[in-house]
Amino acid sequence: MKNNLFKSFLVLVLVLFLCSSTVMAADSLVEIKEKGKMVVGLDDSFPPMGFRNDDGEIVGFDIDLAKEAAKRLGVEAEFKAVDWDGVILSLKNGMIDVIWNGLTITPAREKSIDFSQPYLENSQSIVVQKNSEIKNKSHLAAKVIGIQLGSSAVSAVESEPEVMASFKELRKFSNNTEALMDLRTGRVEAVVLDKIVGRYYMSKRPGQFRVLKDNFGAEKYGVGVRAGADSFRKALNKVLTEMIEDGTAAQISEKWFGEDILLK
Repeated sequence: MKNNLFKSFLVLVLVLFLCSSTVMAADSLVEIKEKGKMVVGLDDSFPPMGFRNDDGEIVGFDIDLAKEAAKRLGVEAEFKAVDWDGVILSLKNGMIDVIWNGLTITPAREKSIDFSQPYLENSQSIVVQKNSEIKNKSHLAAKVIGIQLGSSAVSAVESEPEVMASFKELRKFSNNTEALMDLRTGRVEAVVLDKIVGRYYMSKRPGQFRVLKDNFGAEKYGVGVRAGADSFRKALNKVLTEMIEDGTAAQISEKWFGEDILLK
């Protein structure tokens, strides 16, 4: 009798736990709406996706997209600068609601968080000085290479261990701005970073940098959300699709890149 009662109790606890988890997942959109804001985590030194202008205001391509998406969801967008190396943890512990900052969709990240639909294609490009003798990946041997700590560029380079082993040093920086500054001054000889970001920097300093034809692989950007926040993720996908279909996202893209580069 006692065993049966104990088994019944365990079953009841399990049912209540599963129901509670389902409700939490189903109400993720309701939680955002009740809060009245969507807290966006980002690296605020990642132009043109998200960065601070001369007045200290956070601006950028992803910033404009997030503001428009939040408006269509009926909430405000609040931007919180976080350490990029710990951005996944910030999302998982509830400090932020989304990661919207040129976040590459990778198998490793998909194990711990969920993603919106992809909205941009990208690649991990190799940027060198304009007059550099480096022409391809084989020329990176015995060179000091710069990379952003915690970025998808790290895993992209690590996926080619023979190439990485040929480096004199893989020097990690807190952001791409610092890495490119060291490239400009010659303290590193190449930087591996997102093609989209590299394109932006090159437009700001024409004639200074060059992108190699070789790269460390193609990838896609998505918005990171907490695992199980299905109702919120579905609503976010809906407004993203609407923004792309009605041309709003294209206008934002043209503002920052001079062309529409969004995935259709």
